[in-house]
Amino acid sequence: MRQAAADAKRTSSSSHGGGGTGIVHDYRPAVFPFYEKWRKEYGPVFSYSVGNMVFLHATDPGVVRDLCLCVSPEDLGKSSYMKTTHHPLFGDGILKSNGDAWTRQRKLIAPEFFPDKVKGMVDLMVGSAQALVRAWEERVAGTGALDIKVDDDIRAYSADVISRACFGSSYVKGKRIFAMIRDLQKTVARPNLLAEMTGLRFLPTRTSWAAWRLNQRVRRLILDVVRESGGEDEGNLLNAMLRSAEAEVGGGSASEDFVVDNCKNIYFAGYETTAVTAAWCLMLLALHPEWQRRVRDEARELTMVIQETLRLYPAGSVVSRQALRELSLGGVRVPGGVNIYVPVSTVHLDAGLWGAGAREFDPDRFAARPQLHSYLPFGAGARTCLGQGFAMAELKVLLALILSRFEVALSPAYRHSPALRLVVEPEHGVQVVLKSMWPVDGPI
Repeated sequence: MRQAAADAKRTSSSSHGGGGTGIVHDYRPAVFPFYEKWRKEYGPVFSYSVGNMVFLHATDPGVVRDLCLCVSPEDLGKSSYMKTTHHPLFGDGILKSNGDAWTRQRKLIAPEFFPDKVKGMVDLMVGSAQALVRAWEERVAGTGALDIKVDDDIRAYSADVISRACFGSSYVKGKRIFAMIRDLQKTVARPNLLAEMTGLRFLPTRTSWAAWRLNQRVRRLILDVVRESGGEDEGNLLNAMLRSAEAEVGGGSASEDFVVDNCKNIYFAGYETTAVTAAWCLMLLALHPEWQRRVRDEARELTMVIQETLRLYPAGSVVSRQALRELSLGGVRVPGGVNIYVPVSTVHLDAGLWGAGAREFDPDRFAARPQLHSYLPFGAGARTCLGQGFAMAELKVLLALILSRFEVALSPAYRHSPALRLVVEPEHGVQVVLKSMWPVDGPI
């Protein structure tokens, strides 16, 4: 199975390189070759098992629609698949918890991402984006153009934003923490099938030891920041969550666990996925200079470009849920305990939902609001991402400033090869050529 996937990946990479010629946005044959094969053989709904775990793979619109409309935390929860190996990264935070634990955490965290709170964070987003743009302009000066791989710089911007939001005046330590969580993500990105089948959280392997050590270091650093600020820092997310947890569950280890686990969850949801989406967006804009011009002329167009990027390269590759009791979804009986697996890319490329041009870049399709069950970049149902307003604001600020200062073209060195590392990201990075539109000392 691994060899077949590798062969598909090589075919995809070799046919998509060369400065953007021949780029195909449908990455499913390369990233999910077996799901594509089985879907063609068995249809839009089929089941399979791994050990004692049963999975329902579903792309039927009726099943997806009912899953989106199901808002009861007693019916559907987060899938238990890979929960064991991903525990060092997510802990028992909001992204992986179920039932009462999830309801309580959502109640405590949701107010921190209400629109009024997001508006209060826009200035820090602008400041971080301006620093990035100025750094690029200094590198462009004298040559007029810069061939650059943007991924690390965009990650630095996203890390700066989320660190300032979470850690306030301790944001420098926050960036160090998030860098370590990034290393932790790489460590746990490949699932451990033995751990999943046995349910054992810690097996004595080199990878599990590395994950355990990183996890302990991250925990100590987060709690050190909390203690240093004394819970009185300037309204940052970390201390807001701590105060909420202490009021709800009391002090001690319970509130510490809440803060540490959800700090890691916010990293993944608010940093990693946003940075990857921004990189994909620049790649698509580089391929379509006419949309760069449209975005500069009309801010509304930028929202449509971001939405189309999230359709072609969704931040989450799947919506995974677990039936907590027997359910009927789209007329399909789903026994309790079954893991439901909805591949977002397949839903987003469904010609029946999006038309004959579903595999092409066309932001105009978002001039009208899509159907609920056809667009799932932020999840579905009750567990729709709390931070989507924050993420959209962060993307708009960064991309608007970049496009106001540069023309973006795809570098001849760019190699198109989407890879699954918890999120689908560019395996070789996004390399573009930036051409300055203004003097270096011009207004930002």
